[in-house]
Amino acid sequence: MTSLRLAMDTAFWDLNVSSAQNLEGTARAVPGEAAPLGMARASRLLRPQQLSFLSRAFPLGLVPSFAPTPRKDLGSFAIQSLLLGPSSDRWWMGLVGQFRPRKLISNIKKEVTMGDELELPQFKDVAKHFLDKSLYALGLFSQISLTPETSLLFNVERHGDKTGQRAKAMLLHELPSHDVTIEAAWPELFLDSKGNYWDVPTSVSLDVTSLIPDTGLWYRFGLHKNSGQPEARNSSSTDIPLTLLPGVCAKAAVSYEKSMDFWREQEKSTRARNLVKKPAWISSYDERLEEPHATISGIIGGTYAAWFGDGNISNPKRRNQFHADFFGSLCYTIQHGKFKKDFNDLRRISARLDICSASAFMKGVSHLIFDTTKRQVDTEFNPLATPRLNVILQQQVAGPIVFSVDSRVSLVSPSGKHMPCVDDVMFGLSYSFRKLKSGKILAWFSPKRKESMVELRLFEF
Repeated sequence: MTSLRLAMDTAFWDLNVSSAQNLEGTARAVPGEAAPLGMARASRLLRPQQLSFLSRAFPLGLVPSFAPTPRKDLGSFAIQSLLLGPSSDRWWMGLVGQFRPRKLISNIKKEVTMGDELELPQFKDVAKHFLDKSLYALGLFSQISLTPETSLLFNVERHGDKTGQRAKAMLLHELPSHDVTIEAAWPELFLDSKGNYWDVPTSVSLDVTSLIPDTGLWYRFGLHKNSGQPEARNSSSTDIPLTLLPGVCAKAAVSYEKSMDFWREQEKSTRARNLVKKPAWISSYDERLEEPHATISGIIGGTYAAWFGDGNISNPKRRNQFHADFFGSLCYTIQHGKFKKDFNDLRRISARLDICSASAFMKGVSHLIFDTTKRQVDTEFNPLATPRLNVILQQQVAGPIVFSVDSRVSLVSPSGKHMPCVDDVMFGLSYSFRKLKSGKILAWFSPKRKESMVELRLFEF
């Protein structure tokens, strides 16, 4: 969960965060803003793949989610299910359906209370409410393996309570030491640090990323194009993030990561474990959490961006045509327990300090100095100027069940006052599966967004 690379990923347009606002189950983090919470980062599995597994854990294969809608009569509660899932060696398809029962229940209740007796015409009036298209949403997802190194993904979804449809296409190609991604979406859904959703009519990107090492040098570069005027989806805000305005951006980033253990209780080597097979009840519920340790790690890097386009015409704020900056994160993690026993065998705390923009931070320090000397400073508060402390607490409840709290603390309040405040928080309850080595079902809740959903996550902690 405490990936240091969030600081670098959030500078680009392809950082997925979990969201119950669409059938895809993800939205893109607005680039150039504070990194999202670690728990908010979306699962690496596509939503149909998750639902295929989750359907076995929920009655009738119905997976619940909560997300506010513009229409209050529809309610926040929704049920999702995988309706079809055919596949072959090089191709698979998934048809996902969603149903919002609140409006249907309210309408049926109203029909029943209005009539004195249950007659055939009344039954017909009740039945017609099931045909209300605003209650339903359908999504078609597909992946085709063109070659062993190249895959094409496509998905399209339509919601009965909205006009138009959402579509996305992605081409993935693996090189010996890089991954190449070409992606287009119309529209693309973005989530900003305030919890507001934005629809960008057209979003196209090309991204080249070096293969991620455990430590050391890592870099990525690419092109991105926005077209059309962004629209607020769940608010009346007119403060459009500058990075979502129309234009073309060329961006590159490089970082260096290093990690050091203060102490670690190492398990037997993989070879030794293969020679002597351990019973299932002896192994950890999650192999990534089987070693108690105390570790400090850090990342430092820089970004460079060049903008081309007229994104500043319709916005009073100015977007720098050329921009270079540095970022850095420092993380300390301590874990007790091996997550093998049924009780009191996992307690993990991670604290990460992020400086998203070194230039904004230095300006913030200078403004603070002027404030303390009681000099008047006429400047607008920059949210990136303050460091942010991300704290994650994980505690085993019983057996494979773990309760987590992921919070972000800002040293400056949104009004610009120099006082700590909780900027965001998420709560999670997970159930780990030994047979998946490092897999779990996670149910999370975000008070800031008033959203909740259930996901399947693999090799994430």
